[in-house]
Amino acid sequence: MTRIPSRDEILEWISAHPTLTAKRDIAKAFGIKGADRIELKRILRQLEAEGHLEKRHKTYRDPDRLPPVSVLQIKEPTPDGDLFARPLEWHGEGVEPTILVIPRASDPALGEGDRILGRLTLVHAEDHNYEARLIRRIGTNPAKVVGIFRKGAEGGRIVAIDKGPAKEWSVAEGATGGAKDGELVEAEQAGPKNRLGLAKARIVARLGDPSAPRAVSLIAIHQHGIPDDFPDDVVAEADSMKPAGLSGREDLRDLPLITIDPADARDHDDACYAHADDDPKNAGGHVIWVAIADVAHYVRPGSALDREARKRGNSSYFPDRVVPMLPDRLSGDLCSLHEGVPRACIAVRMQIDDDGNKIGHRFVRGLMRSPASLNYREVQEGMDGAPNDKVAPLMEDVIKPLYAAYHALRRARDRRQPLDLDLPERKIILDDDGQVQSVNFSERLDAHRLIEEFMILANVAAAETLKAKRTPLLFRVHEEPPPEKLDSLRETAQSAGFNLAKGQVLKTAHLNRLLHDAAGSDEAELINISTLRSMTQAYYSPENFGHFGLALQNYAHFTSPIRRYSDLIVHRGLIKSHDWGKDGLSPEDIDKLDTTAQHISDTERRSMMAERDTTDRYLAAYLADRIGAEFTGKISGIAKFGLFVRLDETGADGLVPMSAVGNEYFHFDRDNGTLMGADSGRIISLGLRVTVRLSDVTPVTGGIGLELLDIEGEALPKGRGAPRFNRSGKSGKGSPKRKLARAKKKASKTTAKVKRTRR
Repeated sequence: MTRIPSRDEILEWISAHPTLTAKRDIAKAFGIKGADRIELKRILRQLEAEGHLEKRHKTYRDPDRLPPVSVLQIKEPTPDGDLFARPLEWHGEGVEPTILVIPRASDPALGEGDRILGRLTLVHAEDHNYEARLIRRIGTNPAKVVGIFRKGAEGGRIVAIDKGPAKEWSVAEGATGGAKDGELVEAEQAGPKNRLGLAKARIVARLGDPSAPRAVSLIAIHQHGIPDDFPDDVVAEADSMKPAGLSGREDLRDLPLITIDPADARDHDDACYAHADDDPKNAGGHVIWVAIADVAHYVRPGSALDREARKRGNSSYFPDRVVPMLPDRLSGDLCSLHEGVPRACIAVRMQIDDDGNKIGHRFVRGLMRSPASLNYREVQEGMDGAPNDKVAPLMEDVIKPLYAAYHALRRARDRRQPLDLDLPERKIILDDDGQVQSVNFSERLDAHRLIEEFMILANVAAAETLKAKRTPLLFRVHEEPPPEKLDSLRETAQSAGFNLAKGQVLKTAHLNRLLHDAAGSDEAELINISTLRSMTQAYYSPENFGHFGLALQNYAHFTSPIRRYSDLIVHRGLIKSHDWGKDGLSPEDIDKLDTTAQHISDTERRSMMAERDTTDRYLAAYLADRIGAEFTGKISGIAKFGLFVRLDETGADGLVPMSAVGNEYFHFDRDNGTLMGADSGRIISLGLRVTVRLSDVTPVTGGIGLELLDIEGEALPKGRGAPRFNRSGKSGKGSPKRKLARAKKKASKTTAKVKRTRR
């Protein structure tokens, strides 16, 4: 008979192997086979009944786990100088875990009794269970500054890069952090503010050359006026928050609501679960749960947190950092649906039939506990037949039912025909020094599409509920393209050999037919870009004008209140309409819905511009050491001063100045968005494939200069009598100067009327 492990041995194994906690994993570890598994099952049930273990979908886990971000109190340093801390929010029944604080060189000195917000990593060392990295010391919120360090005789000064009047900070000799003259630095206030003289600062990070990649996001943040420091009262208010309890909430802790996010995500604001509907009237149907962090519980109308969140409007995302809408205590902790931790949420239970049509829904204010935080790739690999140790126990009861519901929603989507643009998203990968390591195009998996469809359905449910209950809200509005842009798109399509019908009410299905016809052709990118440019920009409004791109009449943002103020307004509307508490939509919220809508639409555009500028600078820095190299690409824009070319390799846009386009004068046709040679009559238009040489790069501005080498494989001609490039890029017979009028007339019929909007 196989030796059955003791209770302590089983608990020690589970603690040491948190990803191998299924019964079969435990049996395999101890060599238990056959009938002996019955005894193992009995011991596991006994441990579960006594509270030592918690069973979650065929896995056994230690219920006494700390969240990844926690409030800690520093203990007295050990004789060896090590700093340990105790968790102030420990709710487990076991022994309180021991936490070793790992300081960085730039961290402030910590002493006994200090309270900090720390990011935790579970370890299995002899004398501690977790290691913590300092996020910040609670009760302190020093002002921060980014600027150029100017070295002096005794320390130096920092000249801030903020907009407005020049600001300077003095830096003592011992607080320079080794910074060199002319370096871009990040510093924080040192000591009390002075009424007279310069404020004192301590350099906490050297960012190097102001034009270097590591600095560009900070420059964009400051240039666009994005607030990146939280006021003291906002931080203090966030630090005072305690986790929400079960009172007044529906207990959802037994629902396996999992989070699926990018692998590098640090917060999780949405979770989902699906199962087959057991209602006999809905044969083949599904039930989908979507749970969203209950930010409204912590961010009350009129509070300091509320004022700051509204001011920011949204979080801003850069390749090397995030500027959050809410402080770490909320965005990374209390409002993040971490694995194994009870968290307040607002959830919606939705019923769909076998064809993916929503036939009912209801909202609840609940308390959930996610059994797993997963990433897109591991979920997809599980569905593709290669689940890892964390995903495998969840496949049958959680992952596969999610995909079954998703496939039903896909059928509904195919009937609805939302706009289906094929525009790959770039992802800039940085190394540890902030240098661009690679530029990739993000992969689109079914796991991504699954979450997207679930979130869209939840957003629709929120808009429909508030509309039915006559509760004010902010709709996400996307109006249909204006006639003049449609005419331009139609002419572009016709000149490329495709058709966009005229004289009927435009629907996204018409545009999708055009995109489908162009797919796989040389003109596919031109048609996709032209279609995108014909669209209006989405915005927020208390009035409902529908969402053209998604082909939905009622749509509001509900699923990301951690990072969008619009979603917080929708959450408050749900609280008010269901009478869930006093933290719902206030009269003041309602009175200023119009101004809030305009403001957060503006902050969204501000973030988009800052993110775009940052991407341009990173791409320029990435290409800086490749001057003279040749690249292929397509003409993505045409202006009076030159051509914009989008490079295939990185998606970067570079400028070919007019002086580098051929050896003749070119007429710019604004209406048709083309260039026409005065001598040759050749036409250069959007979408033509080109080869270019990188001639100039300016990382500090993101500028990329190019030299045009050929169009559609044919070298640029020298002198007069050169071939003319038509829409397909093929050359025809030479067209002398006297035939310019005829060529221009022909061009007006065969080229697209595309107005360039640089993206």
